[in-house]
Amino acid sequence: MSYLRFDIVDGSQSIVTPPLPNYAAPLVTRERFADMCGLPIGVITGWCNKGLVPCVSIGKYSLINIALLQNRCLAKEFE
Repeated sequence: MSYLRFDIVDGSQSIVTPPLPNYAAPLVTRERFADMCGLPIGVITGWCNKGLVPCVSIGKYSLINIALLQNRCLAKEFE
């Protein structure tokens, strides 16, 4: 989705693509999760291999289940 933005000062036009929200999908790639957390991909891969974050394999892709991770974190908070 893109938006056409007009600059009132000089009358120029530009196309602006808004950033995707972090909550757009319940499953994200390891790379996207690393970007969201600000950690290196190697750390996220280690967490997945140790079972510290919920991962699901779909075909050749390994995705992190953000929805389940969020539920686990909320449950921990109220223990």
